Amino acid sequence: MNNDSGTFIVQVLYRRNGTWQGVLKWTDGRREQQFRSAFEMLKLMDEALGSDIPEVED
Repeated sequence: MNNDSGTFIVQVLYRRNGTWQGVLKWTDGRREQQFRSAFEMLKLMDEALGSDIPEVED
């Protein structure tokens, strides 16, 4: 893992339905991903960091 693996730029474009919508950018410049909710943004960050925390089933 490099030093920038946990560094992101969060660009919030809208706030709709009580949550954020925008773009998550990796600081290494290799990836950019749109998100439709704050929860989705956190999931993208978690996946990028390769978290070992098990997911909670709905």
